Amino acid sequence: MADSSTPHSNGGAAGEEENPSVPRSLAPPRKVALVTGITGQDGSYLTELLLSKGYEVHGLIRRSSNFNTQRLDHIYHDPHATPSADRPPMRLHYADLSDASSLRRALDHVLPDEVYNLAAQSHVAVSYEIPDYTADVTATGALRLLEAVRLSGKPMRYYQAGSSEMFGSTPPPQSETTPFHPRSPYAAAKVAAHWYTVNYREAYGLFACNGVLFNHESPRRGENFVTRKITRAVGRIKIGLQTKVFLGNLSAARDWGFAGDYVEAMWLMLQQDKPGDYVVATEESHTVEEFLQAAFGYAGLDWKDHVVIDKKYFRPAEVDSLQGDSSKSRRELGWKPKVGFQQLVEMMVDNDIELARKEKVLVDAGYRDAKQQP
Repeated sequence: MADSSTPHSNGGAAGEEENPSVPRSLAPPRKVALVTGITGQDGSYLTELLLSKGYEVHGLIRRSSNFNTQRLDHIYHDPHATPSADRPPMRLHYADLSDASSLRRALDHVLPDEVYNLAAQSHVAVSYEIPDYTADVTATGALRLLEAVRLSGKPMRYYQAGSSEMFGSTPPPQSETTPFHPRSPYAAAKVAAHWYTVNYREAYGLFACNGVLFNHESPRRGENFVTRKITRAVGRIKIGLQTKVFLGNLSAARDWGFAGDYVEAMWLMLQQDKPGDYVVATEESHTVEEFLQAAFGYAGLDWKDHVVIDKKYFRPAEVDSLQGDSSKSRRELGWKPKVGFQQLVEMMVDNDIELARKEKVLVDAGYRDAKQQP
């Protein structure tokens, strides 16, 4: 999608008008951000936020035979087809958290002011299937990036994406002082990344922050995560493309918020005078069954007619209840969620009903088999 050798530009952001009375050489320089995991849900929302604030954004992507950049398609412009003045200042570079040399090369080339490490093998259930890879990318990958930041020679502010899964079986509410008790290879890897970040802050004086974000969802959530799996099923059932959805533990409770709100908290952490660690949460908890009721009910359906429990979706070690105490973030960052639980569910269902309508056009035309569920 983008050549790794493409130099970063200091051109204006899309829709931004330069003041002709200010010579370009005297205009304040843009802040430059480097984002790992830019093609994910959080990466795409964070990129939108940073561009809206006048940043130049560089993202690291892994080499793949298939493009995985659809969440950025509305931002990205082909440099061969769009004049540089009309393109948002966003560039993509090939690198990987498993390759320390690629990280160092990217930092030396981009010289960012802020680094946001959002990349990980982030699926809890999958982490049981590929624990070595999960640890290498999620834990040791963060260490490689921190070391590259340390050796860069330029002051950089670093954000590490944590997870409420780190609290595991510790009872709610969970705050910055709550002990971690991870219950999966993914959660254990995130705990390691958290403490690597704390260690580099204390040992080397890096401006390094941990954001312990509770579950955050959106229409851009991956389709193998339970919330999006549910809303995709609602859309397809409503349109007549499927009849059943297979799920695991319906009594698990989570603190669900909107990803678009949570990336603002990431940015705010790096704007503080001193680095620190922050829990980001709505402080409300809902079970998977309550999510089902809200999603199916909004579409005029009864979830009990369509949900089948499949034991293969139960975890070897379950996390029963997560509910954050985000009082520190609200007090020190001035952050609070804007999108409530019901609004979030409705946003996702609306998106996936529309997506199912488009899918049905392909099915009716014979271009897709309706049995091929996402």
